[in-house]
Amino acid sequence: VQLVESGGGLVQAGGSLRLSCAASGITFSINSMGWYRQAPGKQRELVADITGGGGSTNYADSVKGRFTISRDNAKNTMYLQMNSLKPEDTAVYYCNAWPDPVLYWGQGTQVTVSS
Repeated sequence: VQLVESGGGLVQAGGSLRLSCAASGITFSINSMGWYRQAPGKQRELVADITGGGGSTNYADSVKGRFTISRDNAKNTMYLQMNSLKPEDTAVYYCNAWPDPVLYWGQGTQVTVSS
């Protein structure tokens, strides 16, 4: 099983980024998935989750209305569109299964939002 996150970078407050999570070694379409993030000195937290078919999504209150999670099962890939970014969104972003992140963690992708 391999999860590879990409798409992070440095952006000014108010900007946008689109993260991708490419999965291999799993039957991707049957797995509910989530985006998680970990800021320096803080615990990893769930940002958004999506069911296997993509029909249901949920968001942390801190990102609701700004972030959109989606997936393309034909490409074994999940996305996180992040708009109106804030400095407090700065973190390493990871993808994993949801609600139990039982897959091996990838290297994550760094998102840095400058004020």
